Amino acid sequence: MKIIKNKIIIVLSLVLVLASSCRDLEELNINPNGVDPNVADLNLLLPTIITGMSQNITNLGFGDIAGVMQHTQKDGWSGSHNNYEWFVNTQPWSGYYGVLRNADEFYNKAVDGDFKFHQGVGLLMRAYTIGMITDLWGDAPFSEALLVEDDLEFSKPKFDTQEEIYAAILIDLEAANTLLSQEQSSYTNIDATQDVLFDGDVSKWRKFANSLALRYYMRLSAKQPNIAQEGINKIASNPGTYPLITSAADDATVSYIGLSERDSWDSNTIFDIDPSGEYNRTKLCATLVNAMQDLDDPRLGVWANKIEIPLVLVAGSGVDYVLNGERFISQDIADDYEATALEPVDYDLEYVGIPPSTTSPPIYNLNPNLGQGLLNPHASQLNDIYKDTNGPLLQMRMMSAAEVHFVLSEAALYGWGAGSPEAHYAAGIQESFNTWDVGGAFNDYIGGAPYTGLESIMEQKWIASWTAATEAWFDYRRTGLPDLQIGALVQRDALPIRFYYHFDQEISLNTENANAAIDRLEPTQFIGADGDNSPWSKMWLLQGTGLPY
Repeated sequence: MKIIKNKIIIVLSLVLVLASSCRDLEELNINPNGVDPNVADLNLLLPTIITGMSQNITNLGFGDIAGVMQHTQKDGWSGSHNNYEWFVNTQPWSGYYGVLRNADEFYNKAVDGDFKFHQGVGLLMRAYTIGMITDLWGDAPFSEALLVEDDLEFSKPKFDTQEEIYAAILIDLEAANTLLSQEQSSYTNIDATQDVLFDGDVSKWRKFANSLALRYYMRLSAKQPNIAQEGINKIASNPGTYPLITSAADDATVSYIGLSERDSWDSNTIFDIDPSGEYNRTKLCATLVNAMQDLDDPRLGVWANKIEIPLVLVAGSGVDYVLNGERFISQDIADDYEATALEPVDYDLEYVGIPPSTTSPPIYNLNPNLGQGLLNPHASQLNDIYKDTNGPLLQMRMMSAAEVHFVLSEAALYGWGAGSPEAHYAAGIQESFNTWDVGGAFNDYIGGAPYTGLESIMEQKWIASWTAATEAWFDYRRTGLPDLQIGALVQRDALPIRFYYHFDQEISLNTENANAAIDRLEPTQFIGADGDNSPWSKMWLLQGTGLPY
């Protein structure tokens, strides 16, 4: 696992990145609280960029998108997480543009200094950041977004189309691969202590750049299959020119320091001592638990605790008591609960997840501790590692070898790239197991989880995206897999597929350009009263594909 070597610098970096978000489209290049990137040392910008982006990814992937993708559910204050209760002023992109501004400034400084390593890293991080923005919202300011310092004419930047942004991302990543293709000794001004991702290892950054390009070519597979096929063939068939992240040892992950609330794992109970805090509120979702139990998946025990007190059904009536660590109930007790909760009692003796968007998550499975976000002895809590501020498994996960192998497996299924879908499928599972320190269980597991085509690839990729569920969301949008079923209290009868453009920070301050982007969205039958600017409207990437609905 990646170990951060310079803790003081990273603590400062985390503070800086939190200060670096922009308030609106007119202030994309103005940061009144943080260190001005125009005068900051080139290397000092790097940890700010890396931690800023990786924290954003983790906040989504272990946060509300984990709820959408049914990795987790919350049993207290759960509307946005369980039921997609998102609103037009709840998802600003300003934090992402703060990172984008720093990445662009980093790249420009690298060009001025003729630092090839830094140029490649700057292009990669700029591509990663604008890629997340367009993946989450759709069309977005890019080509004019960072020009306001030089020309106030761009204070209300146009929204580039998503098609244009994806094309620019792939051009930048191709250039990054070239810039990062020399021997390590040929580069200058690398400060390994400031590179909190790869310790200044140029070869690992190069693998990251090509792996990210592979991700984006596959992103285009349903919309522009010819471009996707050509790009994937180019990368997958030529590992000498386009090396990839194929081992978990090279995963793009950043560790937490754990010295303050800001640089600690979000559900820790050290700085968050509220008994209704993130740890107790967050439970595994039944969808994930059931899928992993069906596969006898050893990762489940790494991510979740076994239930504290199993429920046991016995004969009689009015029976309800705890003995020797088990709670015995009669059918009438179960019937009364089921009539209220509209969910069946789960008598599993080991792992119990909360069903998606259930009507009564705080009382689920006869929880005796009534109230929001309290310990439920009859449902699986997160593993105790998620109480910690940091640890070897508590990583900000930007990209993994498992993801790369699953992309290659899907590509091989289509006849693209190199290798067989079965081999890459198995390698994806193996690398995910390695990531979670259960690599030795692979041989026993794979026989019960055989490759069976696209559904098996996407199921395993979805499982492997634990704590990084945003990528699983993007996969779901383009494939409709895994086939997730909605719960009772969802906002619409389908999973959302994008974020709202924020009204106060995006629409009202750049109305003409924002409205033009909204007009390019394609409404679906699920938009309701939102209008076209809806989480259930299709961005360009999905239009005409028939997916996910």
